[in-house]
Amino acid sequence: MKAIQVLIWTLLSSIFTLILTACSSPAIQQPASAEAQQVQAETEIARADSAQAAASRSSASSNNSNILNEQRLGTKWGDDISSPITQVALKRLSSSPVSETQIRYAGKQFSGRSINSISLAAGKVSFAVLDGRGRTLPLYREDQQYFLSANEGQSYVLKYSNSSAQTYEIVASVDGLDVINGQRASRYNSGYVLRPYSSLEIEGFRKSNDAVASFTFSKPKDAYVAHSASGSIYNTGVIGTAVYELNAPRGTAAPAGRYAPAPNAFPAD
Repeated sequence: MKAIQVLIWTLLSSIFTLILTACSSPAIQQPASAEAQQVQAETEIARADSAQAAASRSSASSNNSNILNEQRLGTKWGDDISSPITQVALKRLSSSPVSETQIRYAGKQFSGRSINSISLAAGKVSFAVLDGRGRTLPLYREDQQYFLSANEGQSYVLKYSNSSAQTYEIVASVDGLDVINGQRASRYNSGYVLRPYSSLEIEGFRKSNDAVASFTFSKPKDAYVAHSASGSIYNTGVIGTAVYELNAPRGTAAPAGRYAPAPNAFPAD
């Protein structure tokens, strides 16, 4: 009888020992530990990539805004260009512009997304900068800022295109000076009328009702603002635009001419 009890006790002890060994075995815990380490490593890599991307964007933006003295440019009076204008009596629908923007320019290579024009007035007006031959100069967008890589001696034109039936007023400034009266720029000054479905090209600082002095990139000391009592040389390197809606009859689109009309994907609407 004692032998049987001893045998049973021995068997129970062996089973209990096996259970304890299995529970404490690192082989069972190893897969979970390795998986946790892998997840942690992937999380740290993702965080590092995100931080690096953010630092890269911040660096690019900071680099665009940091313009060395030798890279600074202004705009001087260029050649005399015939540009007759007439006065009109139109009122603004609001005392505040519906859209405004500015472009910083300098003799450096900017970074960011290259674009051809800036969208204004909810996409109804586009704003581009052309060279003296009518070719579009690329602009660089960084967040909500715009930059233009300029070359000394290069002439340029501000072009505004209206794709709507609304009439707009364009108030433009260069180097902190109003392009029409040459005085200190204000978004509340009078501007040029941009007719429905048409384009407006501002070629220079207005000299009279019949002519303008072409916009030409130059050293700041040679810029128009440097020789004007109305401005400051510290404002060189910036082009400003404010857009107003005018109270005028809505226009109609010009006929398609010899070209076929554009197809309509939803003719029933």
